[in-house]
Amino acid sequence: MSQVTSLVQSVDWLAIAPPTLTAAVALVVLVADLFLPTARKPLLGWLATAGLAASALLLLPLLDGRRRTFCLTGTPDACSYVADHFTLIVQFLVLGGALLTALLSIDTLKDHDLPAGEYWFLLLSSAAGAALLPASRDLATLVIALEVASLPAFALVGLRRGDRLSSEAALKFFLSSVAATAVMLLGVSFVYAATGSLHLSRVAHALAALPDPRLATLASAGVALTFVGFAFKTAAAPFHFWVPDTYVGAPLPIAAYLSVVGKAVGFSGLILVTVQGFPAYADVWGPALAVLAALTMTVGNAAALRQDPDRAHSAVRLLAWSSVGQAGYLLVPIAAAGYTHDPAHAIGATVAYALMYAAVNLGAFAVAALVARTSPANRLADYRGLYHRRPLVALALGFFLLCLAGLPPGIIGLFAKVTVFSAAVDAGLGWLAVVMAVNVVIALYYYLQWTAALFRPAEIPAGEPVGAPRAPIPAALTTALALATVLGVALSGAPQLVLRFAAGALL
Repeated sequence: MSQVTSLVQSVDWLAIAPPTLTAAVALVVLVADLFLPTARKPLLGWLATAGLAASALLLLPLLDGRRRTFCLTGTPDACSYVADHFTLIVQFLVLGGALLTALLSIDTLKDHDLPAGEYWFLLLSSAAGAALLPASRDLATLVIALEVASLPAFALVGLRRGDRLSSEAALKFFLSSVAATAVMLLGVSFVYAATGSLHLSRVAHALAALPDPRLATLASAGVALTFVGFAFKTAAAPFHFWVPDTYVGAPLPIAAYLSVVGKAVGFSGLILVTVQGFPAYADVWGPALAVLAALTMTVGNAAALRQDPDRAHSAVRLLAWSSVGQAGYLLVPIAAAGYTHDPAHAIGATVAYALMYAAVNLGAFAVAALVARTSPANRLADYRGLYHRRPLVALALGFFLLCLAGLPPGIIGLFAKVTVFSAAVDAGLGWLAVVMAVNVVIALYYYLQWTAALFRPAEIPAGEPVGAPRAPIPAALTTALALATVLGVALSGAPQLVLRFAAGALL
């Protein structure tokens, strides 16, 4: 009887409330879709949006960052779910990003006749998995959360039935992700075989003192294979090849979701396995991530530089390659964590950069969704003269691009880049700081080129009267754009707040 009792664990329902509520709302939406008439399907979008907002509000009671649950009996430090400061910051980013994606999606579903019930169920399911991942503290839960976040995303990318680009993007995304997941699972099984545990705290302790050289070799192989899976999820080169085609083929809100929430999932998982699970192998993953960071930012920025303004979907392709370049910057502090005795400081730089990137990149995609309503090809050339058509929208996009470039008035972008640069220098990675500086200069060219095009005179198509009235912007899209702009401006007005907030991401 005592043996049975020892297996019973208490559940802290408040700690797991944010992802649990998101998953529950997903089920409610799926069932409600069966009974709602077609005319009332838009209510599902507002129900999903309200559910995401409520899930984000449930983070407030957890701000002390001291809750943990599903712990081994008699071993309180070996838990499967921990709601610490790192978890809460990433969950805020994930749920906030999913909320803005939901606002972008409300009108997209009507314009492209996408199935509402399936769309909202898949989006909420993916968000639930993404919110679970940063709280995961054992490899099994971490992999499950990663797949719960990823599998619905495959379907969302290919949801435009009959669209060749959408089907091709979904297939490429699915096959490459499945291959990466299989490699990661093989790595996790090697780590488990070498250490006898899946909990990150126990894995870290066991890896530091493996008694048999053969086990050390097995563990080294497991660590390397596990990184391959996360390199794919973070779109790190050379595992980035799926990004541009997937972003172009997916509905624009889903491309925005993958660029922000998908990256948050990959980077939070990478941080957990490196800093918490594999610190004994910092001399291996530190240099490896430094090389990946340099390669990723260079490949992403070089490809973005080559985009033809008159090519169909060139605006989305530029944002896709830009996100690859930004992933390289995000990898720099994680690599630096392998060279320092205080990895929490370096991880804080990644979290700060991720918060900035999420706000402004979602804003840029919101403007792209607006332009796509009148210019479905979404070429960079379609943005020429946007200031003369929609002045406020053009100013917002210009601000977002300057934030991504790290130029005033996008002060938060400048502060984030300086923080990442400082992390590399403090860790003794001077060569990586130089590579980053060169890439920042390269990125300035295409960001400023796009910004300048917004204010150039536009060619008026033949037959279109000068000063023709423009269609009003839908309320949900206006709300998403306004929220992203306000958040970006607020962060630029007080960048030290986000840096101080991110510094609380102690692992």
